[in-house]
Parts: sequence; C-alpha cells; structure tokens
Amino acid sequence: MAATEAADTQLMLGVGLIEKDTNGEVLWVWCYPSTTAARRTLLLRKCCLTDENKLLHPFVFGQHRRTWFYITTVEVPDSSVLKKVTHFSIVLTAKDFNPEKYAAFTRILCRMYLKHGSPVKMMESYIAVLTKGICQSEENGSFLSKDFDARKAYLAGSIKDIVSQFGMETVILYTALMLKKRIVVYHPRIEAVQEFTRTLPALVWHRQDWTTLHSYVHLSGDELEALQMCTGYIAGFVDLEVSNRPDLYDVFVNLADSEITIAPLAKETMTMGKLHKEIGQLIVQSAEDPEKSESQVIKDISLKTRELLTNLASFAEVSDGGQRPALSLETLKQKRFPPATENFLYHLAAAEHMLKI
Repeated sequence: MAATEAADTQLMLGVGLIEKDTNGEVLWVWCYPSTTAARRTLLLRKCCLTDENKLLHPFVFGQHRRTWFYITTVEVPDSSVLKKVTHFSIVLTAKDFNPEKYAAFTRILCRMYLKHGSPVKMMESYIAVLTKGICQSEENGSFLSKDFDARKAYLAGSIKDIVSQFGMETVILYTALMLKKRIVVYHPRIEAVQEFTRTLPALVWHRQDWTTLHSYVHLSGDELEALQMCTGYIAGFVDLEVSNRPDLYDVFVNLADSEITIAPLAKETMTMGKLHKEIGQLIVQSAEDPEKSESQVIKDISLKTRELLTNLASFAEVSDGGQRPALSLETLKQKRFPPATENFLYHLAAAEHMLKI
C-alpha cells in the first residue's frame, strides 16, 4: 500500500451507534473501540435525537479538543429488521476535517445497519476502511478513502454566497481571521451555521488551517472551556443566548439577520481604514464576477494576502541574534502609514509571529 494511503487510513478514531427506541428513549448502544464517558456525553448532545425540538438533522459535524465528529441520523422505515427502533445515528470520530468523506461513509454504514440490524457488519466495514482505505459492498455502495481529497473539502464552501449576503462587510471577517480573532456565528438552523463557518478559513488560504473551525458548539461548560483555550477560532451556535456572551467573541455574526457586530473590546484592533476598503473592494469585485469560479475568488484574495505579507516582511529586520527577521513598532511608525493601517499591520505581524518582542 502506498504510504499516503496508509497515512490516510489512520485518520479515523472511532465509530459509534446511538438509537431512539419506540418509547422515545435515546441510548448510546455500541461503539468501537471503547470511548470515554465525557466523549459519549458530548456526542449524545450533538446527536439531534436528544434535541427537544424533534427536528431531524441528517448530517452534522464539528470539532472538540482537536477531534472531529461526524453524525448521520436516519429514520427507520417499517420494512427494516429494527422493529423497536424509530431512529438511529452513526457517529464517526476522526483526526481530519472532511465532511463529504465521512458523510458518504456514514451513509453506507446506515444502510448496513438498516439491513442487518447488527453492528457486526458496520465494524467489519470500519476496520476495512481503517486498514485498507476501502469498503466494497454490492447492495450498500462502495467507499474509497482516497476519492475524498482534503483540499476538496477546503474548497467546498462558497465565498460568493458570503459576499452576496454581507458585501463590503466581508472585510470585517477577513480582518478578524487575519488577526486570529474569535468569531462567533449564530443561526437557528445548524445546516446554515455549518455551511457558513466551514467556508471562512478559505478567506485566509495561505494558512490552510481548518483546526480553527468549531462548527457546532453548545453553551455547555466543557465545550466553552475547550473553546476558550484556543487563541483564535470560528465557532458556530444555534442558541441565540450566545449573543449575550461577549466574553466568547471579538466578532459576532448573526446570520439570520445578516448582521456583523464587533465587540467593544475588539474595536481598537479592528479599526477599518483605507487599506481595508481596498481589500474589501477586491473581495467584492472578485466574488461578484460571474466568470470567476469559487477557487479563482480564493486565489484572488490569497494573492492580495501574499502581497500584504510580502510588504510586511520587507519592513522586518534581522536582529543581532541572527534569527528570523522581526518587525518593531518603531520601524512601522517610521513608514508613516495612516493610523488604521499601522494598527492593522502591527497586529498582523503579531498574528504571523513577525513581531519583535
């Protein structure tokens, strides 16, 4: 087996099964390998079967303490061998961000469970994908790990949709991401939250870092504690109560009302100036061009970012220690930039580890 395939197959961490029975009880019934009580509690919370509003969410995903979770939920048809179960969820945990890959695999596992009513077949398929990166089955469909490239997952969102909703205000999101700020996104529909939040890291493509994404967070102690340990993040919530928690965000996005709010304490570092206007216009112009694909829009923004970082690096100086070049506030002040630009460049240098301490 090729080394890349071997590396790819080691990304899955576990598989679990949650059932809702005819009495309306929701139970964690099986998992492989074993998991902790804390992890089970978290995943039961994420699974829509425990939700009071009874809405069925076919697929949700998120991250908690560097572990990704992917949950597919189905209603059990009368024809199934599962007579005492009304709904069930298949939960996969993994080290990588790839919703499409794990949605495809969990759908196959769901079909297996509906047909056989036993986790044995699911475990066999899970082990096959874990060890060989493939599971084949006549009636339930085939799955090949290497069909799902991580880069495809990064490009799956739509920056054009974000710009059509927020226009020039998209530059606030760009600035917050560049400066590694804390962004909280709210919408009552989890699908809307996930679609929007997963796209945001693409605005800072030079980092290609989706570990900042926490697309489905509840206002519970353990989750907020884990979130607050991160320096900058994109966190998605379906509970409007999060808007009353300014300690959790620098920028608050109310997707339902198309509003972006900068928290009072972040206003100084997020001051917008001429440079931001220029970047905002470039983003809008590129995104509104019907001839341009999503990846071309990302490329346009990325080129502007590169130009910005190259200029910033040109102001840096090598210190006596001979380490990597660093930028001092004095050097930046000598350039006589407008206050908002100087402020942004200073904080950007800090975010990119280019600042002279």
